[in-house]
Amino acid sequence: MSWEPGYILLIMASTLVDYSVAKKMGRLPTKAQRKPWLWGSLIINLGLLGVFKYFNFFSNSIETALGSFNILFDAPQLEFLLPVGISFYTFQTLSYSIEVYRGNQQPETHLGVFALYVSFFPQLVAGPIERSTKLLPQLHLSHSYNYTNISLGLRQILWGIFKKVVIADRAAVYVNQVFGEVGEANAIQALLAMYFFSIQIYCDFSGYSDIAIGSARLMNIELMRNFKTPYFSKSIREFWARWHISLSTWFRDYVYIPLGGNRVSLQRWLLNLMIVFLVSGLWHGANWTFVFWGALHGSLIVISSVLSQYNIKIFGRSSQFKHYLAIFCTFHWVTFAWVFFRAETLPHAFNMLSRLFVFTADSSLWQSVYSPIDTLPEFSILIVAVLFLLSVEWKIGQQKLTTAIGQLSVLKRWSWYYAIALAILFFGVFERSEFIYFQF
Repeated sequence: MSWEPGYILLIMASTLVDYSVAKKMGRLPTKAQRKPWLWGSLIINLGLLGVFKYFNFFSNSIETALGSFNILFDAPQLEFLLPVGISFYTFQTLSYSIEVYRGNQQPETHLGVFALYVSFFPQLVAGPIERSTKLLPQLHLSHSYNYTNISLGLRQILWGIFKKVVIADRAAVYVNQVFGEVGEANAIQALLAMYFFSIQIYCDFSGYSDIAIGSARLMNIELMRNFKTPYFSKSIREFWARWHISLSTWFRDYVYIPLGGNRVSLQRWLLNLMIVFLVSGLWHGANWTFVFWGALHGSLIVISSVLSQYNIKIFGRSSQFKHYLAIFCTFHWVTFAWVFFRAETLPHAFNMLSRLFVFTADSSLWQSVYSPIDTLPEFSILIVAVLFLLSVEWKIGQQKLTTAIGQLSVLKRWSWYYAIALAILFFGVFERSEFIYFQF
């Protein structure tokens, strides 16, 4: 409501519709009888999402397409702000309706508890997208003070704030400068901006997830893990098993599997994979750059799936060198694709990529490396912080950081707390900077 007061009606409508639909489906014995009510939930929720997030996008796309055939069409436009969190809470309520339809979830009879499930504040605007089967039962429990949860929650919040203000917001200074004036960037600046955006979006989004999960843990509520050191993945398929897990598993359970998953012909299976990634790209934003980004990931998943059908391994037999090579190649493919995610238009993205071939060789070359972030000390802080992040995540692997810290001695543990807190105070960037995924 602080964003736009009238938009509270949207989340209220979504809450009331799915609460009522689920109660009705709970009284019907067969899926065939429940299906019309499920369709009602899908149409209303996706209809709200479509109108408020995608109407202008599709309207403009139709106008452009017709214009290419010299057909004049004045596309209608809806003038309003994008409702904060609509992509997240819409998917959360839909998962509840689908689980009730499938018989995996009993309808929630208490409207207040269900409304709390939909609008639980730590994860409302940017996830994780929680499942009703996990979160709703926790909201019925009686919670009291728990020292362990307080400790775990504060650790995760501290780490999330470090990733956001020390790394993500500092990297954003460099990224925004280069992407904003892409025509002036040389190859080194363009390459560093690509690397830094990979780090920025990871630390920004996973940092928010850490803060959300930690905040919920303070109240004895356990939210699902959303990231598992994704940049150390050895394939794109593994990357998506470790990046934005709540969304990727949502698409797996409610789009990919209903389409038939891999239990169909090879051609249909590959089509299912591509559909999931195209829809995932569109979910992220009403822009063809996001669709193209999804298509890039989907294409590589399709190619790797075809190769796996013929037992063809890109890196042959496993070895330590090939293990690192797989991580290196996967990270750089993801980084390449992020350019289309960050760019405002497709021409902007291709222009950015073209700057990778603009080389300069003069006395100012070294200065040009750090000039987008103003000074060498500021640049050095960012580099050290990134290397520290990568070393920590490499050390702990897919283990939870909060668990790894808890295994340290008291002296090492408190040294860690003070070091991270001081890094935030002395090296954090505190100008107003919202989380990237708030826009979705």
